[in-house]
Amino acid sequence: MKNPIQILLVEDDEIDAEAVVRAFKQKRLKTSLTIVTNGIEALQVLRGENKQMPISSPYLILLDLNLPKMNGFEFLEHLRRDDKLKHSIVFVLTTSDRETDKWAAYKHNIAGYVVKAKAGKNFINVTKLLETYWRTVEFPSGGMYAAS
Repeated sequence: MKNPIQILLVEDDEIDAEAVVRAFKQKRLKTSLTIVTNGIEALQVLRGENKQMPISSPYLILLDLNLPKMNGFEFLEHLRRDDKLKHSIVFVLTTSDRETDKWAAYKHNIAGYVVKAKAGKNFINVTKLLETYWRTVEFPSGGMYAAS
């Protein structure tokens, strides 16, 4: 595999967050995983604000939609308006199977929408998806924002 997968997990449910961590360990993926509980914290990490260490590029974001303070849709709005962050690769990982939520998320140029109930036992299907994505997709050199 190329460099370790840089992942920002935006998830307020401790049990789901821990399941994702276990799935990466079980799959033995080399990851750098940062976990935050809401959209505000996610933006702070991405921007390196409030003494947060920014995630190095390229990275993937796993985003729950149902979050406190700033939900997933609000986070996507801010992310896509930010010239330095608008190219971020986001996979939604949520309990919502509603078509309206899927359409709303895809309107924000997400890379994929995964319903937690279909994510496989202990999120193993999510780790397989991300590993395949990371190994297969080519990222431009110089980081995600070099062409901005």
